[in-house]
Amino acid sequence: MELSRLDKLLEFIKNEPGDEFLKYALATEYLRLNQADKALTYYEDLVTNHPAYVGTYYHLGKLYEALNRKPDAITTYENGMTIAKQKRDNHAFSELQAVYRQAKGIEEDDDDY
Repeated sequence: MELSRLDKLLEFIKNEPGDEFLKYALATEYLRLNQADKALTYYEDLVTNHPAYVGTYYHLGKLYEALNRKPDAITTYENGMTIAKQKRDNHAFSELQAVYRQAKGIEEDDDDY
């Protein structure tokens, strides 16, 4: 029997429970499988224990929005923009800024953030 992608990731995480990429991959896989609660657990673990893993903020914010938790999404985007700025990750900053503006209802010509 062939192991599913999820099973493989769960095996990997047993051997490296602190690996941020594996946590991110698990969160993404759970989201793909429509298991938002498990995805949320991994994404929230990432921002708590691996705050510099900048890719998390976009996906966690989008998940919060899907769960009708817009204030949490906005805060997540703000935190992600701060981290992206610190890391000089202009691409991530730009993506986060776009979803932040959308979540806040900010027009393109407004100067907030």
